[in-house]
Parts: sequence; structure tokens; C-alpha cells
Amino acid sequence: MLTRVLSVGLLAGLLAGLAIALLQQATTTPLILVAETYEKPSGAQPAAAESKAHHHEDHAAHDDGWKPENGLPRFFYTSTATIATAVGVSFLLIAGMLFAGGPIDERRSLGWAVAGFVAAGLAPAAGLAPELPGSAAGDLIGRQIWWVGTAIATALALWMFFRTDNLLARIAAVAILAAPHVIGAPHPHTFDSKVPAELAARFTALSLVAQALLWAFTGLAVGVLWPRFAPKLST
Repeated sequence: MLTRVLSVGLLAGLLAGLAIALLQQATTTPLILVAETYEKPSGAQPAAAESKAHHHEDHAAHDDGWKPENGLPRFFYTSTATIATAVGVSFLLIAGMLFAGGPIDERRSLGWAVAGFVAAGLAPAAGLAPELPGSAAGDLIGRQIWWVGTAIATALALWMFFRTDNLLARIAAVAILAAPHVIGAPHPHTFDSKVPAELAARFTALSLVAQALLWAFTGLAVGVLWPRFAPKLST
């Protein structure tokens, strides 16, 4: 069983991660590169495409520390992070379905993937949308705590709602689902973002699409691969 879990988890994550990494290269990465030009100390916007290719800052850390160069180095590190995320999602889906019991097939795995995206992607984004470099943001620790709490609360609420027919349990699930949003996510006191609103909105939409596809592709890959790695029964 352990060999089967490792094989399916790693292969499904690799396949889905590669597909999403290529998608990001054509959608969100160009927006990040443009947004990073608004972080320049001078505040000046480059007038030519050639200027955009230099002096970019890593979108994961807005400082003067190490960052991969644009082109293949950046694609490599971004792809590695995306594949690692997909592998983690794959193992999470497998663990959840094994714990819940029942067969692991394409339909069921995709359903779990949709629920996973709602819990870890869509629900947190309702309070903290994906952000470009240079966007206004609240306290980092506070945002991380709220994001984790929202993901856990949403996952628990979905589990309670769909795994029981008890009316009180379902009402409690709805309350748990709404609680993080009633509390509210931490936001900056002033929204003085350096990034144009249109660019930020486009990035948010594309990021959510990429997240949804990552969960969906990983779920489908797990559902397709799991039966093919079933132990062979001796006759």
C-alpha cells in the first residue's frame, strides 16, 4: 500500500505540476514581471519592454536578497515550487480518500479535488485575494493565521455538511464556514498599492483559475493512476 501511495502521489503531482507550471509561464508570470517594475525605488515606470527584463525582484520576497534570474532560472524555480505543491495536493487527496473509505476513482477523486480547491483556494481568496508584488497588504503573520484558519474551517464545514444528514450538524457546518469571513481577514489601514487595479484584478482571476486547474488535474491524475498501481493478485 505504501508503495502504491508514493507512486501515485509523486507521479500525479509531477504530471499536474508540469502542466500548471507551463500554464503559469504563459499567464501569471508575465503579470508578475510587469508588477515588479512598479516596485522600483524611483517609482518610474519603464517605457520599453527591454526595461522590464531587468532589475526585477523576486515576488516571494520583496527585498534585495537572492532571486532567480529571468528566463530559464526563474521558470525552473517556479516550476519546482508548483510541482512540489501538486505533489503535496496529491498526497493530501489520497490520504483524505483513504481515511474516508470507499474506492478511489476518477469521479470521486475529482470531487475531493473540487472540495480541496474550495477549502484551500476559493474560500481564503474571498478575504485575501492573490496579490502581486507592490500590492497593499496587511500584517503577514495575521494573514497567514487567517488563511490557515479559513482553510481548516472550510474543510471541516464541507466534511460535516456532506458526510452527515443531521440537520443540526449541517447548520453548524454553515456557521463554521461563515465564521472566518465574519471575523474578517487582516487588511492594511490604507490601500496604497503601487500596482494598477486592472493588473491586480487580472492576476487574481488567473491565479484562481490556475489553482482550480492544479487541484482538478491532480485529482484526475490520482483517479486515473490509482487503479493502475493496484497490487497484482497471485493466482
